[in-house]
Amino acid sequence: MQPDYKNWVPKGMAYGLAAGTAALAAGTAVLWSKSIIARTVFGVGTTACGAFAAWSFAARQAFSFEDAGSLSRRIVEGTAERVAVPEGGACLDVGCGSGALSIAVAKRNPGAQVVGVDLWGPEYASFSQELCESNAVAEGVSNTSFKPGDARSLPFADESFDAVTSNFVYHNITGANKQALLRETLRVLRKGGSFAIHDLMGPARYGDMQAFVKSLRAEGYERVELIPTDNGLFMDKGEATLMMLTGSMLLVGVK
Repeated sequence: MQPDYKNWVPKGMAYGLAAGTAALAAGTAVLWSKSIIARTVFGVGTTACGAFAAWSFAARQAFSFEDAGSLSRRIVEGTAERVAVPEGGACLDVGCGSGALSIAVAKRNPGAQVVGVDLWGPEYASFSQELCESNAVAEGVSNTSFKPGDARSLPFADESFDAVTSNFVYHNITGANKQALLRETLRVLRKGGSFAIHDLMGPARYGDMQAFVKSLRAEGYERVELIPTDNGLFMDKGEATLMMLTGSMLLVGVK
Protein backbone atom coordinates (compact mmCIF):
# COMPACT_ATOMS: atom_id res chain seq x y z
CA MET A 1 0.00 0.00 0.00
CA GLN A 2 1.39 3.37 -1.03
CA PRO A 3 0.51 6.71 0.60
CA ASP A 4 -1.36 9.24 -1.51
CA TYR A 5 -0.65 12.80 -0.45
CA LYS A 6 -2.51 14.26 -3.44
CA ASN A 7 -1.32 17.41 -5.18
CA TRP A 8 -2.03 21.10 -4.69
CA VAL A 9 -2.57 21.43 -8.45
CA PRO A 10 -5.47 19.19 -9.61
CA LYS A 11 -4.76 16.96 -12.59
CA GLY A 12 -8.09 18.02 -14.13
CA MET A 13 -7.01 21.64 -14.17
CA ALA A 14 -3.71 20.92 -15.93
CA TYR A 15 -5.25 18.67 -18.57
CA GLY A 16 -8.24 20.97 -18.98
CA LEU A 17 -5.94 23.88 -19.72
CA ALA A 18 -4.01 21.76 -22.22
CA ALA A 19 -7.26 20.86 -23.97
CA GLY A 20 -8.34 24.50 -23.94
CA THR A 21 -5.03 25.53 -25.49
CA ALA A 22 -5.48 22.97 -28.27
CA ALA A 23 -9.04 24.18 -28.95
CA LEU A 24 -7.94 27.82 -29.07
CA ALA A 25 -5.05 26.94 -31.38
CA ALA A 26 -7.47 25.16 -33.72
CA GLY A 27 -9.74 28.20 -33.68
CA THR A 28 -6.81 30.45 -34.51
CA ALA A 29 -5.91 28.26 -37.49
CA VAL A 30 -9.49 28.29 -38.81
CA LEU A 31 -9.81 32.07 -38.46
CA TRP A 32 -6.31 32.97 -39.60
CA SER A 33 -7.29 34.11 -43.07
CA LYS A 34 -10.79 35.36 -42.21
CA SER A 35 -10.53 38.01 -39.51
CA ILE A 36 -7.57 39.88 -38.11
CA ILE A 37 -9.45 40.69 -34.91
CA ALA A 38 -10.64 37.11 -34.36
CA ARG A 39 -7.26 35.54 -35.03
CA THR A 40 -5.63 38.10 -32.73
CA VAL A 41 -8.06 37.34 -29.93
CA PHE A 42 -7.71 33.60 -30.40
CA GLY A 43 -3.94 33.91 -30.71
CA VAL A 44 -3.62 35.84 -27.46
CA GLY A 45 -5.97 33.38 -25.78
CA THR A 46 -3.94 30.43 -27.04
CA THR A 47 -0.71 31.95 -25.74
CA ALA A 48 -2.14 32.78 -22.32
CA CYS A 49 -3.88 29.44 -21.90
CA GLY A 50 -0.78 27.59 -23.08
CA ALA A 51 1.42 29.43 -20.62
CA PHE A 52 -0.93 28.63 -17.75
CA ALA A 53 -1.12 24.99 -18.87
CA ALA A 54 2.68 24.75 -18.94
CA TRP A 55 2.84 26.30 -15.46
CA SER A 56 0.22 23.84 -14.17
CA PHE A 57 2.18 20.81 -15.34
CA ALA A 58 5.40 22.26 -13.87
CA ALA A 59 3.61 22.97 -10.58
CA ARG A 60 2.13 19.46 -10.45
CA GLN A 61 5.65 18.08 -10.76
CA ALA A 62 6.97 20.42 -8.07
CA PHE A 63 4.11 19.64 -5.68
CA SER A 64 4.15 15.87 -6.21
CA PHE A 65 5.20 13.62 -3.34
CA GLU A 66 6.18 10.81 -5.70
CA ASP A 67 9.59 12.38 -6.32
CA ALA A 68 11.87 12.26 -3.27
CA GLY A 69 13.47 15.55 -4.29
CA SER A 70 10.29 17.44 -5.14
CA LEU A 71 9.60 20.89 -3.78
CA SER A 72 6.72 19.59 -1.65
CA ARG A 73 8.90 17.00 0.02
CA ARG A 74 11.67 19.51 0.65
CA ILE A 75 9.20 21.87 2.31
CA VAL A 76 7.49 19.22 4.42
CA GLU A 77 10.72 17.51 5.51
CA GLY A 78 12.41 20.86 6.11
CA THR A 79 9.56 22.01 8.35
CA ALA A 80 9.39 18.66 10.17
CA GLU A 81 13.12 18.89 10.97
CA ARG A 82 12.37 21.95 13.08
CA VAL A 83 9.63 20.32 15.15
CA ALA A 84 11.01 18.83 18.36
CA VAL A 85 8.52 17.00 20.58
CA PRO A 86 9.63 15.62 23.97
CA GLU A 87 9.27 11.90 24.66
CA GLY A 88 5.67 11.27 25.68
CA GLY A 89 4.64 14.72 24.48
CA ALA A 90 2.10 15.87 21.91
CA CYS A 91 2.29 18.00 18.77
CA LEU A 92 -0.50 19.76 16.87
CA ASP A 93 -0.41 20.17 13.07
CA VAL A 94 -2.88 22.86 12.03
CA GLY A 95 -4.37 22.39 8.55
CA CYS A 96 -2.97 18.91 8.05
CA GLY A 97 -4.51 18.38 4.58
CA SER A 98 -3.49 14.89 3.50
CA GLY A 99 -1.39 14.28 6.62
CA ALA A 100 2.05 14.79 5.06
CA LEU A 101 3.53 17.07 7.72
CA SER A 102 1.83 15.26 10.62
CA ILE A 103 3.28 11.96 9.44
CA ALA A 104 6.74 13.43 8.81
CA VAL A 105 6.78 14.85 12.35
CA ALA A 106 5.52 11.55 13.79
CA LYS A 107 8.34 9.66 12.06
CA ARG A 108 10.93 12.01 13.54
CA ASN A 109 9.34 11.86 17.01
CA PRO A 110 8.23 8.23 17.46
CA GLY A 111 7.82 8.64 21.22
CA ALA A 112 5.32 11.49 20.84
CA GLN A 113 1.73 11.81 19.65
CA VAL A 114 0.92 14.02 16.67
CA VAL A 115 -2.60 15.37 16.20
CA GLY A 116 -3.60 16.79 12.81
CA VAL A 117 -6.65 19.03 12.41
CA ASP A 118 -8.29 20.42 9.28
CA LEU A 119 -11.67 21.57 8.01
CA TRP A 120 -11.25 19.57 4.77
CA GLY A 121 -13.67 21.91 3.00
CA PRO A 122 -15.24 21.49 -0.46
CA GLU A 123 -12.49 23.57 -2.08
CA TYR A 124 -10.11 20.73 -1.17
CA ALA A 125 -12.51 17.86 -1.78
CA SER A 126 -9.77 15.30 -2.45
CA PHE A 127 -8.35 15.80 1.08
CA SER A 128 -10.07 14.19 4.08
CA GLN A 129 -9.62 12.74 7.55
CA GLU A 130 -9.92 9.26 6.05
CA LEU A 131 -7.11 10.04 3.58
CA CYS A 132 -4.84 11.18 6.44
CA GLU A 133 -5.55 8.01 8.38
CA SER A 134 -4.95 5.85 5.30
CA ASN A 135 -1.62 7.58 4.64
CA ALA A 136 -0.51 7.02 8.24
CA VAL A 137 -1.24 3.30 7.87
CA ALA A 138 0.60 3.19 4.54
CA GLU A 139 3.64 4.85 6.14
CA GLY A 140 3.56 2.46 9.10
CA VAL A 141 2.99 5.31 11.55
CA SER A 142 0.83 4.64 14.60
CA ASN A 143 1.45 7.78 16.68
CA THR A 144 -0.87 10.09 14.73
CA SER A 145 -4.54 10.97 15.01
CA PHE A 146 -6.68 13.28 12.91
CA LYS A 147 -9.84 15.25 13.64
CA PRO A 148 -11.83 18.21 12.31
CA GLY A 149 -10.68 21.59 13.56
CA ASP A 150 -10.80 25.25 12.57
CA ALA A 151 -7.54 27.25 12.72
CA ARG A 152 -9.56 30.32 13.68
CA SER A 153 -10.84 28.64 16.85
CA LEU A 154 -8.98 25.46 17.71
CA PRO A 155 -10.93 22.84 19.70
CA PHE A 156 -8.28 22.60 22.44
CA ALA A 157 -7.66 24.23 25.80
CA ASP A 158 -4.79 26.63 26.41
CA GLU A 159 -1.36 24.99 26.68
CA SER A 160 -2.49 21.56 25.45
CA PHE A 161 0.55 20.72 23.28
CA ASP A 162 4.33 20.53 23.58
CA ALA A 163 4.82 21.61 19.95
CA VAL A 164 2.74 23.17 17.19
CA THR A 165 3.33 23.29 13.46
CA SER A 166 1.64 24.19 10.19
CA ASN A 167 2.59 24.39 6.52
CA PHE A 168 1.10 26.76 3.90
CA VAL A 169 -2.31 26.98 5.56
CA TYR A 170 -3.15 30.40 6.98
CA HIS A 171 -2.74 32.37 3.74
CA ASN A 172 -5.66 30.32 2.36
CA ILE A 173 -8.05 31.42 5.12
CA THR A 174 -9.77 34.42 3.59
CA GLY A 175 -11.01 37.22 5.81
CA ALA A 176 -8.93 36.14 8.81
CA ASN A 177 -6.19 38.25 10.35
CA LYS A 178 -3.07 36.15 9.85
CA GLN A 179 -1.33 37.30 13.01
CA ALA A 180 -4.49 36.41 14.94
CA LEU A 181 -4.30 32.90 13.45
CA LEU A 182 -0.72 32.61 14.67
CA ARG A 183 -1.85 33.75 18.11
CA GLU A 184 -4.59 31.12 18.17
CA THR A 185 -2.10 28.37 17.31
CA LEU A 186 0.37 29.59 19.92
CA ARG A 187 -2.44 29.72 22.50
CA VAL A 188 -2.56 25.92 22.68
CA LEU A 189 1.23 25.63 23.09
CA ARG A 190 2.62 24.97 26.56
CA LYS A 191 5.24 27.24 28.09
CA GLY A 192 8.59 25.89 26.96
CA GLY A 193 7.03 24.25 23.91
CA SER A 194 8.40 24.74 20.40
CA PHE A 195 6.74 25.99 17.22
CA ALA A 196 7.55 25.80 13.51
CA ILE A 197 4.98 27.50 11.28
CA HIS A 198 5.60 27.85 7.54
CA ASP A 199 3.55 30.09 5.27
CA LEU A 200 3.57 32.95 2.77
CA MET A 201 4.28 35.67 5.32
CA GLY A 202 4.75 38.73 3.13
CA PRO A 203 3.44 42.07 4.47
CA ALA A 204 0.43 42.11 2.13
CA ARG A 205 -0.94 39.04 3.92
CA TYR A 206 0.64 39.17 7.36
CA GLY A 207 1.41 42.80 8.02
CA ASP A 208 4.57 43.70 9.95
CA MET A 209 5.99 40.33 11.00
CA GLN A 210 9.13 41.87 12.49
CA ALA A 211 6.90 43.77 14.91
CA PHE A 212 5.02 40.53 15.63
CA VAL A 213 8.29 38.77 16.46
CA LYS A 214 9.28 41.61 18.78
CA SER A 215 5.90 41.42 20.53
CA LEU A 216 6.35 37.71 21.25
CA ARG A 217 9.82 38.32 22.64
CA ALA A 218 8.46 41.11 24.81
CA GLU A 219 5.83 38.71 26.17
CA GLY A 220 8.55 36.36 27.41
CA TYR A 221 8.93 33.83 24.61
CA GLU A 222 12.32 32.16 25.04
CA ARG A 223 13.20 32.28 21.36
CA VAL A 224 11.50 33.62 18.23
CA GLU A 225 12.98 33.63 14.72
CA LEU A 226 11.59 34.50 11.31
CA ILE A 227 13.49 32.55 8.63
CA PRO A 228 13.00 33.12 4.88
CA THR A 229 12.71 29.83 3.01
CA ASP A 230 12.57 31.25 -0.53
CA ASN A 231 16.24 32.15 -0.75
CA GLY A 232 17.83 28.71 -0.90
CA LEU A 233 16.64 27.05 2.31
CA PHE A 234 13.66 25.15 0.87
CA MET A 235 13.73 26.66 -2.63
CA ASP A 236 15.77 29.17 -4.58
CA LYS A 237 14.38 32.55 -5.56
CA GLY A 238 13.71 31.52 -9.16
CA GLU A 239 11.76 28.46 -8.05
CA ALA A 240 9.83 30.51 -5.49
CA THR A 241 8.92 33.08 -8.13
CA LEU A 242 7.84 30.46 -10.67
CA MET A 243 5.69 28.59 -8.13
CA MET A 244 4.28 31.85 -6.68
CA LEU A 245 5.81 31.14 -3.27
CA THR A 246 7.78 34.35 -2.82
CA GLY A 247 7.56 35.48 0.78
CA SER A 248 7.68 31.95 2.22
CA MET A 249 8.96 32.04 5.79
CA LEU A 250 9.28 29.89 8.86
CA LEU A 251 8.26 31.28 12.23
CA VAL A 252 10.16 29.14 14.73
CA GLY A 253 11.02 29.32 18.38
CA VAL A 254 10.20 28.33 21.95
CA LYS A 255 7.35 29.77 24.00
